[in-house]
Amino acid sequence: MKTIYVLISLMLASTIAHAEFKMGFVDTQKAIQESKAGKKAKTEMEKEGAKKKKELDKKKTDIEKMRDDIEKKRSVLSEEAFAKRGQEFQEEMYKFQQSVTKSQNELQKKENELLAPIADKMKKIIEKLAKERKMSMVIQTNPVQQNVVYGTAEVDLTSAVIKEMDK
Repeated sequence: MKTIYVLISLMLASTIAHAEFKMGFVDTQKAIQESKAGKKAKTEMEKEGAKKKKELDKKKTDIEKMRDDIEKKRSVLSEEAFAKRGQEFQEEMYKFQQSVTKSQNELQKKENELLAPIADKMKKIIEKLAKERKMSMVIQTNPVQQNVVYGTAEVDLTSAVIKEMDK
């Protein structure tokens, strides 16, 4: 009886050992940048960024003019008037810094809004491709953190993901 259990265990172990494990990878950043949807999102972000930059540049110019004006009039202003103008300048600088932070947050939020549907679609495509190619696992890679040292073209799903996204 004991030998039967041992034989069954050996058969199961050999069956499991012969099961094919196939892993793939996707450069998600590249897939986003090269897909039509990713390019459209990038263009929209660049437009939004340029608009915000223009607004901030105008505010920065106004603050610089204010600073220059205070410096020019320093010798003719009383100590009290100079201190008051200096305080106003500091308040404007604070408001400007707040505007910069707010603009950065708005741009980040906009980027997240634009990329979320792209990422969701990409995930579904990756799952579909992995199932079609009978892959057990797909890892994400990007140029900053290359986790894949070597991989054949058949396990690099990046091009296939871009192609599917552009359909």
